[in-house]
Amino acid sequence: MSYLLHIDSSSLGANSVSRQVAQSFRDSWDGPVVHRDLATSPVPHLSAAGISVWGTDPARHTPEQAAAAAVQDELIHEFLGASAYLFTVPMYNLTMPSVFKAWLDQIIVKGRTFGLPEGPAAADRPALLISARGGGYSPGAPHHGKDFVVPALELILGDSLGLDVTALTPELTMAPVAPALAHLVPLHQASLADAHERARLQAEKVSQQLAA
Repeated sequence: MSYLLHIDSSSLGANSVSRQVAQSFRDSWDGPVVHRDLATSPVPHLSAAGISVWGTDPARHTPEQAAAAAVQDELIHEFLGASAYLFTVPMYNLTMPSVFKAWLDQIIVKGRTFGLPEGPAAADRPALLISARGGGYSPGAPHHGKDFVVPALELILGDSLGLDVTALTPELTMAPVAPALAHLVPLHQASLADAHERARLQAEKVSQQLAA
């Protein structure tokens, strides 16, 4: 086992439900962890210099390209050094926080993390995606079909990067604080309890698999 790479992107700190569920995973995880908090230390958004370094001889890099390449090298090295992943990516306005998208754009580089002859560099490594949301987006809920976080990330993390993705979506997090949603508090509590339990079980499962 090398380490678990934990990428946080919630802006709410200790009040974040995504982070709280992730902590249940961490509490049951048996092994080292590398933690990157994108909310407090965001990575740069992809720039023209960052795009132009792909396939360019490093000896010909401009200072801007060299700086952009250094960012990508650090993040890709950190990503590829992990044997498992924990992503806390809450739903903000129906999609992922921009800081997480910025991180993805820096590590998805053809010939380094994907597009290799043998397949994605991190193929089949386990990843837990935790995405809390204020409303309900499950089948039968009023907002079903409007989740642009989990389906997109299952495609990006699973298909592009080859990770074995499991998603947890604690829902209705606004129920305890919005009077109009008070009748949904029991459903929120059940969803949250299920997410915590599944996070703990997933940590135990992956720890045992990697230790075998």
